[in-house]
Amino acid sequence: MLGLSALELARIQFAFTISFHIIFPAISIGMASYLAVLEGLWLKTRKPAYYDLYRFWLQIFAVTFGMGVVSGVVMSYQFGTNWSELSARAGSIMGPLLTYEVLTAFFLEAGFLGIMLFGLNKVGKGLHFFATLMVAIGTLISTFWILSSNSWMHTPQGYSIVDGVFYPESWFEIVFNPSFPYRLAHMAIAAFLSTAFIVGATGAWHLLKGRRDGATRLMFSMALWMALLVAPIQAVVGDMHGLNTLHHQPAKIAAIEGHWNTERGVPLLLFGIPDMEAETTHYALGIPRLGSLILAHDIDGEIKGLKEWAKEDRPNSLIVFWSFRVMVGMGLLMIACGVISLYLRWRGRLYEARPFHWLALAMGPAGLLALLAGWITTEVGRQPWVIYGLLRTADAVSNHDVGQMSLSLGLFVVVYFAVFGVGIAYLLRMMHKGPQRIATVDPRQAGGPDGGPGHKRTPARPLSAADDDVDDGPGAPSPQDQPTPTTPDDKERGDDH
Repeated sequence: MLGLSALELARIQFAFTISFHIIFPAISIGMASYLAVLEGLWLKTRKPAYYDLYRFWLQIFAVTFGMGVVSGVVMSYQFGTNWSELSARAGSIMGPLLTYEVLTAFFLEAGFLGIMLFGLNKVGKGLHFFATLMVAIGTLISTFWILSSNSWMHTPQGYSIVDGVFYPESWFEIVFNPSFPYRLAHMAIAAFLSTAFIVGATGAWHLLKGRRDGATRLMFSMALWMALLVAPIQAVVGDMHGLNTLHHQPAKIAAIEGHWNTERGVPLLLFGIPDMEAETTHYALGIPRLGSLILAHDIDGEIKGLKEWAKEDRPNSLIVFWSFRVMVGMGLLMIACGVISLYLRWRGRLYEARPFHWLALAMGPAGLLALLAGWITTEVGRQPWVIYGLLRTADAVSNHDVGQMSLSLGLFVVVYFAVFGVGIAYLLRMMHKGPQRIATVDPRQAGGPDGGPGHKRTPARPLSAADDDVDDGPGAPSPQDQPTPTTPDDKERGDDH
């Protein structure tokens, strides 16, 4: 296929499947925590806007979580089909780490997910809130184990090698390897920011459509508070992660920066086209000495160039040079979005500034774009190693021919775009609909499955994660009789924060 080798096709297939997969867990991680916050605030304040938002985003979480599970199962099979040598050599370390994820995170999520999705009006409010918290914690535990396994491949320690096979010597050193804390924090914050900007874009869309109800204003406001407070923290964590990478994977940093010669006081290149064959960066445009200041925290700090490593040990500078700048560019835009929102909030125009609403709408995928660009930077930047410095990617691939890999990749592309394209379209359709007003019960009186003492409720139709309306008996208003959220000011349903 296109003159590519079986190894290159296997790498493309894994990159393709993981790029689809990582979107959905990232949203699930952030959305689960967001739902826990919404439900907690509803129980504390009794403001219906929090309840309306919880019901609305619960639908989206259910679909996203399902797509994340499906894509994750498919991706994991590739360790056996396309990367069997990696499994054979490092399975005694990576296998238990992934098993710990199943035994802790997956079982925790599986135990409480049903209550979270279907039990809002069928169990006590305290129990339901506890279930939401457990699902949110489960997503973070899953992140812990996945990032531990991945980080060990970047900064391996706590192992021994016998006949080319890796064996664990210290599980503490394996789990808490040198890059793990930075990767875990960077990924978790990226998930929160990705969710915040999706929520903010949804709120911006409905503000542009003329909705000014409490729920719409509330989700827009909460998302922008998150951007204002967390995006700068992500920049600091990213800087710490970069310093850790400079220490453990200096070749990756050299490729990211497009530097070929070891120098002091290197510039920060804003633009350039790295040329792997000519060993130079064409059309370089940089700020003098800023590269050393950022990387070494010393204006005259020495930074190694790519020529320090043999050609076969160098990562592709062209790819990581630009993927890193896409990530940083998205991060700067997210910080700017938060700062602008603070100014508009101070001026009392946060919900009326239509140009800013268009900006917030356009920024909806910014968190996911930054996450994907960062993932490309991390994984391409460690090449040609699958376990850094110990096992080459070429030695980890299964023995398949080009025809088999071409057929497999082609089928993955067709099926993924069909299945997940429909799923994403459905998510966008739900976001387009927006939160609906739902008659709620005071959580202080909601002591049981029926929503309160003496309040008999019967299911209106079979259970559904997307909707859980119930009939309140004869004389109850129909959904069509409910008021539409079009009033310009709806303070009674929630504060604007």
